[in-house]
Amino acid sequence: MKIEQEKRYALLLAARDSDYVEKMYNGYFNVFVQAFGEEGENWELFRVVEGEFPDMENLDEYDGFVISGSPHDAYGNDLWILRLCFLLQTLHAMHKKVLGICFGHQVICRALGGRVAKAGGGWDVGIRKVVMVDDDLPRPKLFDRLGEIPTSALIVECHQDEVWQVPVGAEVIGFSEKTGVEMFCVGDHILGIQGHPEYGKDILYNLMDRLVSSYSINRCFADDVKASLEETEPDKKFWEKLCKTFLKGNNNEICCAVKVD
Repeated sequence: MKIEQEKRYALLLAARDSDYVEKMYNGYFNVFVQAFGEEGENWELFRVVEGEFPDMENLDEYDGFVISGSPHDAYGNDLWILRLCFLLQTLHAMHKKVLGICFGHQVICRALGGRVAKAGGGWDVGIRKVVMVDDDLPRPKLFDRLGEIPTSALIVECHQDEVWQVPVGAEVIGFSEKTGVEMFCVGDHILGIQGHPEYGKDILYNLMDRLVSSYSINRCFADDVKASLEETEPDKKFWEKLCKTFLKGNNNEICCAVKVD
């Protein structure tokens, strides 16, 4: 009788828990596990923002890695960010599954030779419609594995940096009117998403309040965004399914079909 080995995943947390998330969810770790985890899996937390990283000798024991968002710049030269870039280069060479969210999306791009900078249009905060790439090129096989997918999906956004140029060998698979690279993949093992598939509106509301308090955005802007969200919901189930399909699918089955030279 064949015994299936327990799946093992690592969350590389690049932000410190906010008071709100700590109170409501007992930390960001639980937000991610609720969104992407399944029964029988083993999820481990590494607070990379505080210098806590998985042992390089044990990387092969993990089935996948998720990199969270962060208030830090992915193009910064803090020691932990440089160390994270080296880890991502190693995981890429090992063809390990890596999912990057917001900052994670950007830092993967940087680590693999792409370009990240301040967004030309300034802050993007709210719920944004991401359009799936649909042209004469073959669809990414991740989309095929999902079955029928919408031409677009709504996602929570909160960022002032963006990917300007994807790494060589990457494919842009989602965009919006505000951001040219909302989603990209590299080979069969890396997926970056600029938005927050793990967030509900409650976390976004709290995040906006904190950005106002820190003078990062002004109160009028935040109030306008909140008003626009009253009758809008992110397509959270779709994004969670997409991320789970990527993390748990067979590498050879969900690889991206077209690469950028």
